Amino acid sequence: MEVVFKGIYKRYGQVTAVHNLNLTIEKGALHFLLGPSGCGKTTTLRMLAGLEPVSEGQLFFDGKDVTKQPAVERGIGMVFQNYALWPHMTVYKNIEYGLKLRKLSKEEIKARIDEVVSITHLGAFVDRLPGQLSGGQQQRVALARALAIRPNVLLLDEPLSNLDAKLRMEMRDNILRIHKQTGITTLYVTHDQREALSMGTNVSVMHAGHLIQTDNPRTLYTTPKTAFIAGFIGETNPIDAVVESINGHETMVRTSFGLFRSTHKSQTFQVGEKVSLSLRPEAIHIDWTNKGSGENYFKCNVEHLTYLGESEQFLLRCDGGHCIKVNFYHAPDHSFHEGSVVGCTIDASDVLVLPSQVEGPST
Repeated sequence: MEVVFKGIYKRYGQVTAVHNLNLTIEKGALHFLLGPSGCGKTTTLRMLAGLEPVSEGQLFFDGKDVTKQPAVERGIGMVFQNYALWPHMTVYKNIEYGLKLRKLSKEEIKARIDEVVSITHLGAFVDRLPGQLSGGQQQRVALARALAIRPNVLLLDEPLSNLDAKLRMEMRDNILRIHKQTGITTLYVTHDQREALSMGTNVSVMHAGHLIQTDNPRTLYTTPKTAFIAGFIGETNPIDAVVESINGHETMVRTSFGLFRSTHKSQTFQVGEKVSLSLRPEAIHIDWTNKGSGENYFKCNVEHLTYLGESEQFLLRCDGGHCIKVNFYHAPDHSFHEGSVVGCTIDASDVLVLPSQVEGPST
C-alpha cells in the first residue's frame, strides 16, 4: 500500500510539532523516519496510525483520504519500544488475542498464527510466557502479533532500542528477512543512523518538526543537503568557510587553516558566501611523511589518539584552533604522540560544501 502525507501539520496549542510534511512511502518499501529526540518522528507515526488527529493536511492510503478515518479502520500493525505483551498469556495466546477480537474463525486464527510463527521462527516458544523469553524473542512475538492481523501498513517505533548491541544486529537481519517475505509497506522510526543506513529502502530525516531530506541511504550519506544531515548521518568535521571562486563543477573555499578545492557539486553557491564544509573522518588521509603541500593539504597537532579496535582515531588541532577527527585503519607505526605535527590531505571529491544557514523544510 502506498502512503502519502500531503501538507501535514500537527499543533499542540501554540506549538507546531510537525510542519508541512509532504512525503510518499512507496508500496512495499521499508521506509525509515530518522531524527533526534523531539524532532516529530513519533508524532508523525502516531498520526499515520490514527492515534493523533491531524491538525491540517491530508493522509492517503493508495489514493484514498484516510485523514479522519478511525485508527481501528486503518488496518495498521504496530510494534513499540515497549513490546506490551500480556505477561500471563503464552506466546500463542498473545498472537491469538488480536485475531479473536476480529472474530475470525478458529481455522483462520490457527492458519494465521502458524504462518507468522513460521515467519518469525518462534515455533519452539509458542507455549512459553513472555517472562521466559529473551528480549529478542519478545520482540519477535510483538512483530508476529502485528503481522497476524495482515496489516495494510506496519509501523515500528524504535523496536530495537531495548536490546543490546549484538542482539540488535541479529534483529536487524530478522526484520529485513521478514520484510522481504511479507512485502508489507513499513515505516520504521528510529534515532539510530546505523539502523537506517543498513536497512532502509529510503530514509527521511526530520529536524525540529521539518522533513529535511528523503533519499536512499547511500545518497543521504554521500550527498547531504545540509550541515545538520551531514553531522547526524555518520560522523563529520564541520568547518566554517567562505567561497573564494567557482569554476564549473569546482569550488574553491577558504578556511582558517587552508584553501580547499571541492568537485562534489550538488548545490549552487556565490563567491563570498559563507558556507560549511563537511569533511568525513574516514575521507581524510594522514601524510605519514609530513612533506605535502598545496590545496586540500593541511598540518595539525595531535591532541589525542583513540584506539577503536578495527581502527584508530586522531583528534587533531589545526591552525585557528579548530579540532578535527581523522580515522585510519593501517598506521605504519605509533611514533606519533600528543603534540606531534602531522600532515593531512583529502580528495576534492570528498570535500562537501553545504549551506551554513539554519535548516528549514525540504524543497
